[in-house]
Amino acid sequence: MKIDQQDVKQHASLELLARQLVEGFITGLHKSPYHGFSVEFAEHRLYNEGESTRHLDWKVYARTDKLFTKRYEEETNLRCLIAIDTSSSMLYPVATKAKIRFAKYAAAALSYLLHRQRDAVGLCLFSDTIKTLTPVKSSATHLTKMLGLLNDIDETPVKQLQKSNVAGVLHELAEKIHKRSLVVIFSDMFDSAEDTDDLFKALQHLKHNKHEVIVFHVMDNQTELHFNFEDRPMEFIDLESGDKLKLNPGEVKLNYKTEATRFYNALKMRCNQYKIDFIEADVQSDYNTILQTYLIKREKMR
Repeated sequence: MKIDQQDVKQHASLELLARQLVEGFITGLHKSPYHGFSVEFAEHRLYNEGESTRHLDWKVYARTDKLFTKRYEEETNLRCLIAIDTSSSMLYPVATKAKIRFAKYAAAALSYLLHRQRDAVGLCLFSDTIKTLTPVKSSATHLTKMLGLLNDIDETPVKQLQKSNVAGVLHELAEKIHKRSLVVIFSDMFDSAEDTDDLFKALQHLKHNKHEVIVFHVMDNQTELHFNFEDRPMEFIDLESGDKLKLNPGEVKLNYKTEATRFYNALKMRCNQYKIDFIEADVQSDYNTILQTYLIKREKMR
């Protein structure tokens, strides 16, 4: 399902939008390879040879003559932290704020789906430092609080430029998250475009600490990746530094695309090396891709 962001009214309920995305996605599951998806958890799973017999349910064995292991809530329920880059570059394009709103709606849908599955979810909002970090919980009141935080991230007027430090924040999160979790990151990663080493070390830090990671690389592909602008003199403004540059897009398009593609490919390749799911999140793309990616990762963690 897609959302026409320009048609979403400011007073629309974010919870309602999230519910519509999730329920529309679940309704269409029979058309996809995710047939059989259920929001309920099994209380037992079949015993695998070689596992500890500590949690075997002998009463079930007596009835069925099959070995089942008890599945406790802490073991079966997923813990997920959604981290959203709220730096000034995520407000592009300024007229629509499409990038931050894409992250906002996608995060709301994921949060609603996690809650529906009785999974625990938390929210991190960051720029150059962590601005907001909620606990990871599964209660309805916690979901309401998270949706409220998400609803405000693109509504508050920007009073000053917000730079990003994705690598620094991810290093800090890797140390703050004490239980194995799924970490979902929404960012354009622009602060790391020239020097990717720190970013890759931060992603590796999360994996080293046993966390599963999904990176949604949020971009307006037409302009930020392919540099498709009218071929006339234009002024470009760096949203994080405020620097201005006047030029004709046609004169730099080839070099820009070469560097943008180099960074994109390097980021994608390194994520693959670390077994991190890397998703090209074009702001015009289908939100179902995000939900499907989450389900695939969740199944791998069970």
